[in-house]
Amino acid sequence: MDPLDRIDEIIVFVEGARSVPMSRNCMIDRADLIGQLDELRHELPDEMRRSAALLEERDKILAAGRNEAERIITEGEAEHSRLVSVNEVTVSAEHEAARIVAEARSDAQRLREEVDDYVDTALANFEQFLTRSLASIERGRDKMHALREIGSFVPDQEPGPLPF
Repeated sequence: MDPLDRIDEIIVFVEGARSVPMSRNCMIDRADLIGQLDELRHELPDEMRRSAALLEERDKILAAGRNEAERIITEGEAEHSRLVSVNEVTVSAEHEAARIVAEARSDAQRLREEVDDYVDTALANFEQFLTRSLASIERGRDKMHALREIGSFVPDQEPGPLPF
């Protein structure tokens, strides 16, 4: 279950709790509430693990891009050295090696930008999730405080037996 849905369930549970007469407090089954909060606690680490996995994936992609760039640059430099050693093609070899190095750097830069865009999108999605979660929590707390402020004492009714 989505952690936001779990938070909404807890809010509904608290809103539906029986009020204590002549106070702003309510009667909540402690075990039920603790159980629901414990389930929420177990769900949130999944989201955090997913964000850590995204960051790890980003690091792997960046490392692979760097390795590929280094390999391409090394190949370009090796090719450059080989071509320079041949006197007749020295000038064309230098141009070709420079092109290979520039292409490798361009590829490496392109890979970095793609990885950065991917990671930025993933982190933005996670940020939106966390923002929605915080907003939901804040709404729940506001409702709880409003209920606490309003209270639910009805003077025409006699208090029933306590639920415990």
